[in-house]
Amino acid sequence: MARVNPAPQKSRFVLGWRPPRTIEDAPQLVLDGLSHRARTILADAQATGNYMTYREAINILGWEANEIYKDGRIALDIEDWADLGWLAAHIGPPESALKAMAEATTAENVGPYSPDLLAELRDLAAAKLERARSDDFEVMGTEGAQAGIAYALQTLVNPGEEVIITDPGYFHFVPALELAGGVPVRVELGQHNGYRLQPDELERAITPRTKVVMVCDPVNPYGTVQSEDELLGIIEVARKAGAFVIDDVTHHSHRIDPTAQQIPMPALHDKTDTTHVLATFGLSHGYGMAGARVGFLAGHPSLIRAALAVKIGLTRLNTNLVAQVGAIAALKDEAYIARSEDLYRRNLGHLTATVEQIPGLEIPVLPQYGYSLVIDVSGTGVTAQELTVSMFKRKVAIYPGDGLGDVRCTDYIRLNFSHPHLWAFERFREALPEAIEEARSGLYRDKIIAFFERSDTDRGRRIIQRLREPPSP
Repeated sequence: MARVNPAPQKSRFVLGWRPPRTIEDAPQLVLDGLSHRARTILADAQATGNYMTYREAINILGWEANEIYKDGRIALDIEDWADLGWLAAHIGPPESALKAMAEATTAENVGPYSPDLLAELRDLAAAKLERARSDDFEVMGTEGAQAGIAYALQTLVNPGEEVIITDPGYFHFVPALELAGGVPVRVELGQHNGYRLQPDELERAITPRTKVVMVCDPVNPYGTVQSEDELLGIIEVARKAGAFVIDDVTHHSHRIDPTAQQIPMPALHDKTDTTHVLATFGLSHGYGMAGARVGFLAGHPSLIRAALAVKIGLTRLNTNLVAQVGAIAALKDEAYIARSEDLYRRNLGHLTATVEQIPGLEIPVLPQYGYSLVIDVSGTGVTAQELTVSMFKRKVAIYPGDGLGDVRCTDYIRLNFSHPHLWAFERFREALPEAIEEARSGLYRDKIIAFFERSDTDRGRRIIQRLREPPSP
């Protein structure tokens, strides 16, 4: 199928690639007109532009973004780059989905407004959550899981109410909850709790203002999965507190550890009351269809009707019909999942061997599901942020941990091991020693400090303090 390119850009800059500026730098008219919601998001450490990504590496290296991201695209060319950073499924979509969408691209499907979800797709999404649609359970369409999260939070959260999240955790939980007026309350994940949210720790975090508990299962970034007992405990703690649970199972399609078993919360309805539980997932990660923007939000029909009303108020539009046809084909394609799992296990094996070969690296916990891996680089004597720039210079893209939270944010890098080509992991292995030495020299330190000074967040100031510490021997 032909690759469609957007119209050429006239500007040297894409809006998202400008170096960040503080809110106070805005023209007075804009400064006076920004809502509290916008101000809060712009100032948060997990807002786009305030945490380290490829954009900052490009700026620090003095490169031009438009020469790397061709024709306005926002994806690195995986035939040229070892892109182990941005959590898209680089293996690509199922051929069955592409074929179905090509056949469905007709005037009858593109001209009219789309239905929320085709009945078959609604049933398949419910089955993926191990539940049948009924008077107690329904599914609506969303623009990926992120939209499901946003609609759910807009439906449930009043200004000043608390939303419990894990740290580290998914990048954009915080901006979504803050846009709804919520206040994030963080529960640290680490070795002490198996890198999973434990019911007793959740109970200690609960206050009279708690409205929602966010559960990311499998856990982004670790790839761990909650046990059934943990899930039942979380559901019960939330119910006693009068709080809702949003169960984000985005990374549940691929089982990496054959002994692990991920359980969507809706599947537990015969063991406990799940009326206060909403579940969401999409096809971006599990099926390589990020560009299709197909996702789902599921739960009790009274909650789903309210969330659908919120969605209509915000966008008025339903999920793309051609993409829905592709989603049906993808969700039926069991062979695609099996091939993907084999590839991901191969890639993870290569990465674990790399960690064993290079001094100073450590994997805190091996992933059980998905294709996200955390490596602790603190033993190398460099920060994750410095290493990100040095590796990017060598056409290897990784993500440092500061977008995921406060916990070990200068120690952790997160890797995406879905790249289809083994040479990408060979390049990662070959580039690391030289990149570590270059980063240890402090070559990029001042420019990274300048970035975090511009972002002007509490987390950024702590990272600056860490960068100014004497390097480890």
